[in-house]
Amino acid sequence: MPHGLPRKIRIAFIVQMVMASLAILVAFYVVATLFKYGFIQATLQDEARHFWQLYEASPAQPPPNNFSLRGYLVEAGYSNLSLPAHLRPLAPGFHDLAADGQLVWVDQQQAGTLYLVYLRDQATRVALWFAVLPAMLALFAIYGATWLTYKASKRMVSPVAWLARLVSRWDPRHPDIAALAPERLPADMEGEARQLARALHSLGGRVEAQLERERNFTRDASHELRTPLTVIRVASDMALEDPALSPRVVRSLQRIQRSGRDMEAVIDAFLILARDSDIEPQSEWFDVCEVVQEEADSARMLLGDKPVQLEVHCNARPQLYAPPRVLHVVIGNLLRNACSYTDRGTVAITIGPDSVEVSDTGIGMAPEALARAFEPFYRAAPERPMGTGLGLSIVLRLCERFGWQIALDSALDTGTVATVRFPQPPPAGGA
Repeated sequence: MPHGLPRKIRIAFIVQMVMASLAILVAFYVVATLFKYGFIQATLQDEARHFWQLYEASPAQPPPNNFSLRGYLVEAGYSNLSLPAHLRPLAPGFHDLAADGQLVWVDQQQAGTLYLVYLRDQATRVALWFAVLPAMLALFAIYGATWLTYKASKRMVSPVAWLARLVSRWDPRHPDIAALAPERLPADMEGEARQLARALHSLGGRVEAQLERERNFTRDASHELRTPLTVIRVASDMALEDPALSPRVVRSLQRIQRSGRDMEAVIDAFLILARDSDIEPQSEWFDVCEVVQEEADSARMLLGDKPVQLEVHCNARPQLYAPPRVLHVVIGNLLRNACSYTDRGTVAITIGPDSVEVSDTGIGMAPEALARAFEPFYRAAPERPMGTGLGLSIVLRLCERFGWQIALDSALDTGTVATVRFPQPPPAGGA
């Protein structure tokens, strides 16, 4: 998990350490500056004040002179030529002579002018001990506390990360729930992590049971639903062989046969949709025009006595590799919709090199109805007593399952055009 919780926690602590380091460095710079221009200046002022107190008591008092501090006194009325050349032009106040490595305080009184010189190296050394060292100790303390907190946080989230890695490796069709059994959990997994593991174990069991029920259903439905349809088809075939049947009975039996074939195609389509997408259905090469012609013959029965002409234009004869009954369901639904919503005019089916187009001169759809046409149970004209609104939803799911594209174009009171496009197939002899 490249973007998992442990990585996020690690990044958060790294950012925290970087920000703390920057804060400490800024604080060090501020403290060092204040020390140099505040503490040293105050110290030199105190030294000057103390010297003038001693000078009032005894004018023979010499200026301060020690390891880090040099003092020069120019009494009133005397020349300052005795001073070092770089001190002579200085006015009263504090001066930072970086080139000479000195911090200078010039204090002018009636008795004279006092020059106190503090060495910058000594000031830096003092700042190191009083400013830098405490800052470094604080920084190391922050690093140590952050590291300990990170280790503790990592220990707390490691069971969750372990669970996430385990679940991410599950096969949705066969989840390995045994690894989450209470007796197989790591010893350090406690509290909410153990509760989460138990919940995932229970969920995995329910998912596994549900998948098993779905497999049993698709297997049993495939057998149990086809058996009566086979009986109906065989019985109707035998009945049609009787030469004494009246034309009305023959038409009824033929209608029963067509309905049986339609039901078999629908069952196959539903079972394909119910199976896992990585399980390839039984496919074969077939002629798209032959499927369209069969569905057109069945659709003509829906027109009855309506003044509607159903036309088939085979401008090409594409070969498609798929379950033929799936295309039967797709074209059959589109044709039933076109015939049901067309009261006069034409329903035309046009087969191109990679498409099938079903157009009609029916009632059409408004833009808001067209936008919802593929929604389950939606009907553009609910006042018409036909269908449940599932046809186009099933067509869309089947097209998505096999990589086909379905598109609708409609205008109210003008008609509808439904287009199914197929991907360019490999040669019929190919894989």
